[in-house]
Amino acid sequence: MPKRYKKPVEETIPEKEEKASATPKKAKAKSSSKPLFKGLNENLVKWKVSPITGLFLILFSICILLAFTSFLFTWQIDNASSSRQSANWLGTLGKNLSDFFINGGFGVASFGFVLLIFLVGVKLLINRALLPIGKTFRITLFLMIWLSVCLGFFFPAGEYAFMGGEVGLLCSDKMILLIGKTGTLIALAFIAMVFLVINNLMSFSLPVKVPKIDEELEPLPTPEASLKPIEYHENTLIEEDEEKEEPSNTIEFAVEAPTKKPVAPKADKGVEFSIEKAPEVMAPVEMEEKKISDSPYDSTLDLSSYQFPPISLLPDYGKDEVVIDAEELTANKDRIVSTLRHYGIEIKKIKATPGPTVTLYEIVPQDGTRISKIKNLEDDIALSLSALGIRIIAPMPGLGTVGIEVPNRNPGIVSLKTIINSDQFQKSNMEIPLALGKTISDLPYVVDLTKMPHLLMAGATGQGKSVGLNAIIVSILYKKHPSQVKLVLVDPKRVELSLFNKIERHFLAKLPDAEEAIITDTKKVVNTLNSLCIEMEQRLELLKDAGVRNIKEYNEKFVARRLNPKDGHKFLPYIVVIIDEFADLIMTAGKEVETPLQRLAQVARATGIHLIIATQRPSVNIITGTIKANFPARIAFKVTSKIDSRTILDTGGADQLIGKGDMLISNGSDLIRLQCALVGTKEVEEITDFIGSQQGYASAFALPEYVEEGGDSSGGEISADEKDALFDQCARIVVETQQGSASLLQRRLKIGYNRAGRIVDQLQSAGIIGPFEGSKAREVLIKDVMSLEQKLRDLSPDSFQE
Repeated sequence: MPKRYKKPVEETIPEKEEKASATPKKAKAKSSSKPLFKGLNENLVKWKVSPITGLFLILFSICILLAFTSFLFTWQIDNASSSRQSANWLGTLGKNLSDFFINGGFGVASFGFVLLIFLVGVKLLINRALLPIGKTFRITLFLMIWLSVCLGFFFPAGEYAFMGGEVGLLCSDKMILLIGKTGTLIALAFIAMVFLVINNLMSFSLPVKVPKIDEELEPLPTPEASLKPIEYHENTLIEEDEEKEEPSNTIEFAVEAPTKKPVAPKADKGVEFSIEKAPEVMAPVEMEEKKISDSPYDSTLDLSSYQFPPISLLPDYGKDEVVIDAEELTANKDRIVSTLRHYGIEIKKIKATPGPTVTLYEIVPQDGTRISKIKNLEDDIALSLSALGIRIIAPMPGLGTVGIEVPNRNPGIVSLKTIINSDQFQKSNMEIPLALGKTISDLPYVVDLTKMPHLLMAGATGQGKSVGLNAIIVSILYKKHPSQVKLVLVDPKRVELSLFNKIERHFLAKLPDAEEAIITDTKKVVNTLNSLCIEMEQRLELLKDAGVRNIKEYNEKFVARRLNPKDGHKFLPYIVVIIDEFADLIMTAGKEVETPLQRLAQVARATGIHLIIATQRPSVNIITGTIKANFPARIAFKVTSKIDSRTILDTGGADQLIGKGDMLISNGSDLIRLQCALVGTKEVEEITDFIGSQQGYASAFALPEYVEEGGDSSGGEISADEKDALFDQCARIVVETQQGSASLLQRRLKIGYNRAGRIVDQLQSAGIIGPFEGSKAREVLIKDVMSLEQKLRDLSPDSFQE
């Protein structure tokens, strides 16, 4: 029965003096394919060669076997006879085949061709190899050549010269001519030993005997019992007094071969097996209400009565402890050890680390074992464990072990409440902490979005992508004040992010003329992204004037009263742009969306604008190389193919996940497997209701107005009656600086951006500046002040379009 532990326990086996066994350890007869032939089995399956070909090869191997065997008895008659008739059992065909392969080839070593052709035929016929194809080919071909040369050396002439064939005679003659007969014998012996050592068929190390695991482990202690160190000693369970020191986080097991006599144990030692449990997470505590800072400037004073949502709004999905099923862990361990031994791979130690949905088995192979052999057994281990989602990490980064991730029989649920309550989230100094879930070691995983600085999420439908987005947004709501971060939510599907409409006056940002804060129309998405580019340009100007490199340094300087608001400086909140279905935008808008998105991804990180893009179609025409280059942080939920996994992560693995929130996150070179934190629709609704019921700002955070090419901010033509009182002064500033920028007028004249934008439109209508050109600055058409003054005197109402 599964057992739940509330604190770490340790089970150890006392070390015993060992004595080297006199019997050398022999390599197993079967082994996985070497890298030179590792693709042969897969290619034979992909080619889909007809079983008829396999049957033909089997019959052909039988025929040449009969021909070669007959040749050993009839070669003298066939060589002496000049007639067309032959004494060979297969007649003239058998005679010709034997003459070609034996006389003209490798001599009697040509019998190796029979084995190779037969094995390939069986593989094609039943789609299963009797022996490892790669290793068998390598050993057989070597023996054919080596044996042919040896027979050619010992039977250089006479009636038995056919024993080595022409190949053996030619090679032996060359070697004798070069190094003499003695040197040839030494060279042949040396080549044979080198081959045996390379293929692990002969070892010069001390012999070590590894006994089989004949007995199962005793069941783990129940939680009701006092948790004391437990020692397995000669199949007798002994409890010791609990030590004063805290128990370690490791449960170790060792299984020894049964002894026949009650004497001192011999040097036989089984595979060491241990179960590692992650350290306890800080006990859940209610979140304390945020206190108002005593700094000279406090951005939260506008909403000083704002209360963060209580942690009680998030439910518990079961207990926080990981359920350790000792029977399941031991059974999986035995199957892994048995499968590896079947292919000639011995291991020294195996350790299990149970997680919420996946258990990591770390194995330490014997010295000299090639890691590629274990990696190639991924499907065989999955078959032996009868489980999906097996992933082999060979080797584990920074460790001298090989990791095998095996899904649990009864996976647990990771609640967002556990992550929010964790020490990693509560005491973090991150600018925008994201509570993503738990690792396979059952540790909370919290990352800083500003360090990423943009995030790409992808996965098949129904694998947890929308839940992951909700977890990201909710974790921001639990950590940041409305004055510190703003959200731009893009939801082309119109249903995924609609719950967050209630926090519009607190956390959301939108265009000034937008009716709804959740953006669903493609055209409005394009305008919003271009508006964010304008916001980015304005912030870059502010950072430049302040002499800082990023938004964090700028806000610290502003809070310390070192920046004057009269110069246009203000506290800048972070802006997080979340796009739920990016593929739909690319299909409908294409470059109109991709161009401003690339600008934001490349430059906006310093200004505090960060992007989170999600899609359920991770194809190369959606996630282009340019987008991937600017999104180093990527999350992949389960996908349907290896191609999709490589498109997202540049490596495989996402196609082997088990779904339901199982995901891989790549941040640079690291690839970590997580179980996404679960937050349901009901909890999201309760949290947004709690925030929305409080006093908020007068409206959502206003993004800069974006004027489409050929249009203006008001959507119509400008008349002479609407000429701004600051029109002449703005015209002089523009001509003097030769910059047609609304942000320039805003800083010089201390006016709002909307008014500055309208004046820019009027300057364009009067012919003083050129039209809007995207990211480029407007062209100033008048080059000197004298021409401008003449223009202003001559300016009449007719100059404005009516």
